Amino acid sequence: MNYRQALDFVLGFADFEVANPDRLRYRDFNLERVRELLSRVGNPHLGPATVHVAGTKGKGSTTAMVASVLSATGHRTGRYTSPHLHSLRERIAIDGAPIEEGAFADGIDALREAVAGVNNLERYGRISTFEALTALAFLAFTRAGVTHSVIEVGLGGRLDATNVVDPVACAVTNVSLDHMDVLGDTLAQIATEKAAIIKPGVPVVSGPQTTEALEVIELVASDRGAPLTLVGRDIAWNRTRLDGAGQRFNVKTARDEYDLWMPLLGAHQRDNAAVAVGVCEALTDRGIALSHEGIVEGLARVSWPGRLEVLSRRPLVVADGAHNPHSIRCLLRALEESFQFERAVVVFGATKTKNVGGMIDELARLPATVLVTESRHPRSAGVLELYGDVASRGIAVDRAEDVAAVLAMARRLAGENDLVLVTGSLFVVAEAREAMLGVTPELYSEAGALTV
Repeated sequence: MNYRQALDFVLGFADFEVANPDRLRYRDFNLERVRELLSRVGNPHLGPATVHVAGTKGKGSTTAMVASVLSATGHRTGRYTSPHLHSLRERIAIDGAPIEEGAFADGIDALREAVAGVNNLERYGRISTFEALTALAFLAFTRAGVTHSVIEVGLGGRLDATNVVDPVACAVTNVSLDHMDVLGDTLAQIATEKAAIIKPGVPVVSGPQTTEALEVIELVASDRGAPLTLVGRDIAWNRTRLDGAGQRFNVKTARDEYDLWMPLLGAHQRDNAAVAVGVCEALTDRGIALSHEGIVEGLARVSWPGRLEVLSRRPLVVADGAHNPHSIRCLLRALEESFQFERAVVVFGATKTKNVGGMIDELARLPATVLVTESRHPRSAGVLELYGDVASRGIAVDRAEDVAAVLAMARRLAGENDLVLVTGSLFVVAEAREAMLGVTPELYSEAGALTV
């Protein structure tokens, strides 16, 4: 099996990331099905010392930070995240490098018989694309000699395919309203789903939370005897200064103080870094060797594209995959803190299931012209629908169906002291990166197959 064949195989399953929202039913997720699949390939998820990370915003960044620290201190480290920007291989990384095509294909080949066996059992239902990719990540890590892994939850937590791990530490980053059609329409309901990754006696670090979400996390941690560390109460940070490529800040815990530089911008990333530091100290308590210097170096090395990423300086083009109202608010605060500009030209696209109106209301705080577009993702909201949503709020708006075309339009409109902001969907950000940085993406048909 070659890489193209492996992609066609894994993308041929039910893929809830690209399916019509009406098909996404949380009750279809089944951890017993995942455990059965993994048992047939030797339970590779139980090998490495694992950190499990849930949350609405910041869980990917925090995963990348902890993995970077582990790698910087000499541990062979696997990182599993979703979604990807340009290639499915990005989701499965070993010491920061995406899995190689050959290893991806070999892993899928090794899983094929186990997948068929599970699918033939009527009591479990059929394996999904995300479940197969999760099993592939665990198997690939074992085959590559990974000793430590950092695993990001895909959706929710309680029934997510990753919630089969036996972690040595957990983290819950910011909980806000998102995926409400699946996880619930209150912060307490969503926090309940995410806090379900907390395991008995396993330390958990939480980012700053609303009172409603924190009450849930505290209750679950207490019920399960899981020591809880909270950013803002047990861990504090103070910004020292910004520079052109990142930010300097100080993180103080009960046992140590860290003077840090990190190439990721925004106060929300300082929150995420504080969570990562808390997780690293929890790992030290569990006997995993992590030095003060290693934590500093790992955060300085972290790379997480598409999050407040500067794609160009003249004109200033910044891309950030903020995809709900809370993340847009964080983005606007970070822009004000990190950049100087007179007005903004916003390239905006979103997926159908998101609170598009809420995001546009937040963007209306900017002195901006909004250019709407849609990505090639099957769940992308249509240009005409977005155009109407923006225009109805009295915001100057134009449109183009192609991300590259609307980005070129934005750059023409931007004055010397203006900002071009690409946001609303990580998929739109990915296509902007491709247009500006010359990245060649993997393209898939609606049926999931890789296209040329």
